[in-house]
Amino acid sequence: MRFLGIGHGNDLGDLYLRLAGRGHDVRVFVEDESSRDIMAGMMEFVPTWRDQLAWIREAGTDGILIFEGSSWGPAQDELRAQGYQVVGGSEVGDRLENDRAFGQEMMRRMGLKTAPTHEFTSFESAIEFVRKNSRRYVLKYSGHGFASTRNYVGELADGTDLLAVLRSHASRWSYDQRPHFILMDHVSGVEVGVGAFFNGRAFLHPPNFDWEHKRFFDGDLGELTGEMGTLATYRGAERFFEATLGKMASVLRESGYCGYINLNTIVNEEGIWPLEFTCRFGYPGFAILDALHAERWDEILSKLVSGKDTSLRTHDGFAICVVLTVPTFPYRHGYELSKGAPILFRGELSAAELDQLHYAEVAMEEGQLVTSGSIGYIMVATGLGSTVEQARESAYALCEKVVIPNLRYRRDIGEKFLLRDHAEMIRLGWMA
Repeated sequence: MRFLGIGHGNDLGDLYLRLAGRGHDVRVFVEDESSRDIMAGMMEFVPTWRDQLAWIREAGTDGILIFEGSSWGPAQDELRAQGYQVVGGSEVGDRLENDRAFGQEMMRRMGLKTAPTHEFTSFESAIEFVRKNSRRYVLKYSGHGFASTRNYVGELADGTDLLAVLRSHASRWSYDQRPHFILMDHVSGVEVGVGAFFNGRAFLHPPNFDWEHKRFFDGDLGELTGEMGTLATYRGAERFFEATLGKMASVLRESGYCGYINLNTIVNEEGIWPLEFTCRFGYPGFAILDALHAERWDEILSKLVSGKDTSLRTHDGFAICVVLTVPTFPYRHGYELSKGAPILFRGELSAAELDQLHYAEVAMEEGQLVTSGSIGYIMVATGLGSTVEQARESAYALCEKVVIPNLRYRRDIGEKFLLRDHAEMIRLGWMA
C-alpha cells in the first residue's frame, strides 16, 4: 500500500515507521521547518504534498492520505470530493476542536448537558465579566496555534487569580489576530475521556475510556503540557459512549469525518459534563491505542476508508503510556541545548519492548539515535496488563531502560485512578 502523511510537525512519525516496517511505501510532508529533522534518516520526506497526489491516485484503493492536526479540514473535504481516501478529520471537525464556543453549541444541539460557557474576543470584556460574576472559571483559547500552557484552570472561588491571568495575557498579547477564548464555569469531578474511530458513516466499536495526566509534575502540579501520560481501556465504555460521543454520529456523518475523535468530560453526581473535542489522532493518544489494538495500523486505516467493517479487534485490560521528555519541554526556547543528545538503552531491548516504545522527536545520525525536533518530546513508553497495576509495572520497567541526558517523566500515571477515580466511576454507575 501507499501512505502519504501530511502534518505540521510529524507528530505521527512513529505510526509512519510502523507502516513502513510492515512493507508499505510511506512518504511524509512536514510543514514546520523547525520539525523537519524529526525522524531524519529514518523515513522518506517530500517537499510538497500536493505533488504526491498522483502517486497516491496510481495506487487506487491501496493509496491513503493521513492528515495530522486539526487545521487541514477544508483540504480533506476537497480531496474526498475528488475521490481520494483520506483519514484525519473534516472542516467541521476542525471547528469542533478549535472554535471552543462552536464545540459547546454543537454538544448542546445533540442533547448533551454543558457547563455555562462565555465567549470573548477582548480581555477587557472578560475582565469586566469576571468582576461582576465572581467564581471559578477555566480559560481556554480558540484556534489550533495556541499552546495548552496558555490555558488556565482557576483555583480561587472568587476568580481573583483568573483576573490576574487575564491582565497578564492582555499586557503581553503579541499576536496579529484578536484574542478569541472562552471562560467555562469550573466543574469538579472525575475527568475522563471517551474516544472512537469514525469511518465517514459510523463509529467503529468498541469505544474506549481514557484518563489523561496533563500537568508536568507528579500530583498534577506545574504546567498544562497537553499530556504527560494516559491510562486507557477498550472495555466498559459503551454505555458512557452512547450517552455522550455517540450522539455526535449525525454531525460527523454529514461532514464526511473519517478518523479518530475524543470527547473529554467531567463526571460527578449531577451527570456528565462534556468539556472539549479532540478531532484528530491525539499525542500520545495514538501510542496508547496502539498498545490496546489487536490489529495493525494498516488494517485499521484500510478499514476506516473502506467504510464496510465497524468492528475493531482490541485487547482486554488496561494500557499505560508515559511521555519521556528532555529540557526545555514544554517550552521551545532554549531547546537547542538538548538537541542532538544520544539516546541509549540499558541492555538489548526485546522485540516486544521495542514495540512498546513510540518515537517522537528523534533522528538517526551516523547510526546513533539522537534527540531532534523543537520542544523535547522524545518518545512514549507503553505498558499493557490485565490490571492497571500490571500495566504500570510494564510501562515503568521500560522507562527505566531508556537512557538520555536529563530525561524526565511523571512517575504517577494511573495512580489517581487506583486511589479514587475507579471507585468513583463505579459509585456513579459508569463502570462495573
